[in-house]
Amino acid sequence: MKIKSLFPLIFFATACLSMARCAALQHQPKVATTEKSGKNVDKDARLRNDIATYARQQIGTRYVYAGKNPQGFDCSGFVFFVMKKYGISVPGSSRSQEKYGKHVSPLASKPGDLIFFRRDKKGEVFHVAIVYSNDKNGLQVIHSTSSRGVVLDNLSNNSYWKPKISTARNVISG
Repeated sequence: MKIKSLFPLIFFATACLSMARCAALQHQPKVATTEKSGKNVDKDARLRNDIATYARQQIGTRYVYAGKNPQGFDCSGFVFFVMKKYGISVPGSSRSQEKYGKHVSPLASKPGDLIFFRRDKKGEVFHVAIVYSNDKNGLQVIHSTSSRGVVLDNLSNNSYWKPKISTARNVISG
């Protein structure tokens, strides 16, 4: 068979595949793109996902008191470092970070939100973590602990951290 005789067949096959791809793209579900306030939900969700993913990439980094870089983090330095990558400027200490952004319920927190911990209700904030996910599997956070470095913990079934959850802040769209 000569190449000239194959050309119509190749052209026809390519055209069919292109049309099938276009049809498939037209039938993809659309995600809501705006809230009542007019903010772009997709952009916010994408940023939250990026922050959570980047935070997860830091798992295994060792704990260093006052550390703010991948050579070692303390809890607030970890938050500072991750948020800085996305142009979100937060203060350097967990107590100051708790005053930044918009208050949200820890139960309603989303990836990228910050969770703050107190040893008792009237005590000072002593720790901060970044929400990784909050769904039927529980409230999962990534944080830098003095004993284990940067780790992912499920607070919903953690007897040490769960009773110390105090507040949450949205520093992304707050």
